[in-house]
Amino acid sequence: MGFNCGIVGLPNVGKSTLFNALTATASAQAANFPFCTIEPNVGKVGVPDPRLETIAKIAASAKVIPTQLEFVDIAGLVKGASKGEGLGNQFLANIRETDAIIHVLRCFEDGDITHVDGSVDPIRDADTIETELMLADLESLEKQISNIERKAKGGDKEFKEQYEFMSKVKAALDDGQPARVVEPENPDQLGWAKQLGMLSAKPILYVCNVSEDDAAGGNEMTEAVQKMAQEKGATSVIICAAIEEEIAQLESAEEKKEFLEAIGLEEAGLDRIIKAGYGLLNLQTYFTAGPKEARAWTVRKGAKAPEAAGVIHTDFEKGFIKAEVIANDDFVSLGGEQAAKDAGKMRQEGKDYIVQDGDIILFRFNV
Repeated sequence: MGFNCGIVGLPNVGKSTLFNALTATASAQAANFPFCTIEPNVGKVGVPDPRLETIAKIAASAKVIPTQLEFVDIAGLVKGASKGEGLGNQFLANIRETDAIIHVLRCFEDGDITHVDGSVDPIRDADTIETELMLADLESLEKQISNIERKAKGGDKEFKEQYEFMSKVKAALDDGQPARVVEPENPDQLGWAKQLGMLSAKPILYVCNVSEDDAAGGNEMTEAVQKMAQEKGATSVIICAAIEEEIAQLESAEEKKEFLEAIGLEEAGLDRIIKAGYGLLNLQTYFTAGPKEARAWTVRKGAKAPEAAGVIHTDFEKGFIKAEVIANDDFVSLGGEQAAKDAGKMRQEGKDYIVQDGDIILFRFNV
């Protein structure tokens, strides 16, 4: 399990260039005209994690398998998309399937690259897309809420509570606020929120696409985006999609490191996006390790052992018996599973164990 992020933005902001760089492919055409991307491009990449390499060496694993991250490059959005303008309906259908939104904002001036609105203003662009998502949500919610309202008036307590929750979401949208501002207060509300499928409820990571000169420090536009993101409880990162494409062409890790140092960057944009994305979706990593393979798995923070087991295979969750757990620091400092076991650092955990980031786990199950 990784997570699925839809890369969105207005036409010509660098979405497809970023997608190509992140996935190290040239499968997404990048060109200077609106709607260059029509069908969504999907790419999977391994999530870099130095801990996995360390674990693999200690366990003498023959294979190293990172967890996967999926990016979806979605068609450019324009004003009026919620009413079908441009490729609006297609865009909205594609984004509905993603877990989170990576919103690419153009934060550079270039007279050779046109902007659909005639000028560069990332805050205006962000508002354009947010507004279209909220308008689409409002239209969808109005249809859903009329159904529930009739059932709520029939006296059913559950439908009444559901109607009240939906009404809160509608009130927020009517007030020009995204659906994400209405936070579910209990498991029932969380379930209803998922059923609603609100586009503006998805967490957002703002990616400021800058010129090569601004890659290390940003500019006034990125500062404005950062302020906006903080006000919305969101996150922003600065990248130069053109530089990321160059990095993607380099073959060795040493070459990439030297290139980054030469331009004053500590890490590639992909790494920053992954870190921000993990925080955005409240995710963490646990590992399995043995002679055949060392592998990373992604699970939400707060997940209990059976849920984590289910990431590997549903049978592991159904027939869960126990989890044999070694903390990452113990595994590394003691030199592996057997040494940790000898030192009393391998724990037997049951169904209520909450998985910790970096745990090395062996699941016992029976079906």
